[in-house]
Amino acid sequence: MLELIDVKKTFNAGTINEKKALNGVSIKLDEGDFVTIIGGNGAGKSTTLNAVAGVWPIDSGAIIINGKNVAGLPEHKRAAFIGRVFQDPMTGTAATMEIQENLALAKRRGNPRGLSWGIKRAEREEYHELLKMLDLGLEDRMTSKVGLLSGGQRQALTLLMATLKKPDILLLDEHTAALDPKTAAKVLELSDKIIEENHLTAMMVTHNMSAAIKHGNRLIMMNGGHIIYDVKGEEKKNLTVDMLLEKFEEASGMALSNDRMLLSKHNDM
Repeated sequence: MLELIDVKKTFNAGTINEKKALNGVSIKLDEGDFVTIIGGNGAGKSTTLNAVAGVWPIDSGAIIINGKNVAGLPEHKRAAFIGRVFQDPMTGTAATMEIQENLALAKRRGNPRGLSWGIKRAEREEYHELLKMLDLGLEDRMTSKVGLLSGGQRQALTLLMATLKKPDILLLDEHTAALDPKTAAKVLELSDKIIEENHLTAMMVTHNMSAAIKHGNRLIMMNGGHIIYDVKGEEKKNLTVDMLLEKFEEASGMALSNDRMLLSKHNDM
């Protein structure tokens, strides 16, 4: 479903600020894999997601989705088969439009656009049932402006919009980092449910070690633009945060010093 082959990316090449963000990253995801990616600041986590999404061109390597190398495709062309939820709840929705209008835009993504605009009754009924699944009461507020929603409600709506037309790949870029722990846990629970029910292939970047262990069927740890640990199945299920810290020190040769990860060490999402 998704394969990265020896992907390299350097920012500000040839300058004093040169940063090798990805140093030959190779990873293969099978259909239905839900991979969590963890690592400290500058490890290459979000850079990997941005490479898949086509935010900027990679220096070398291949990014293969459904058997096709998309490394040369710009971001807007990859959007047809990639769903994405960002860290900022304000990104991914149109604040001045109604909830149902946002869903209608997501539903029409990739389709030819005519002159007519309107939400048909059958669509409203579909959106009502989808929103009901979120258990946030949004099904009774479909004509409310999205800008009136809380961060958690907006992020749940964005998740729904990103998966309304089943994407080949779903990218979750620290999509709960800006939420309070209770709301974050709810959005992660919804993420699990939507991914499982739609049999989606997904990658989730997180700083939260507990969340990385609890969610998904595979965990990847990055450091310095490399994958230093890749675990799945029973071995992943049996992981603890302390074991993950040990693995980091063992694979990287250094103690983890990233405050954000250490502060989230005991946050049981």
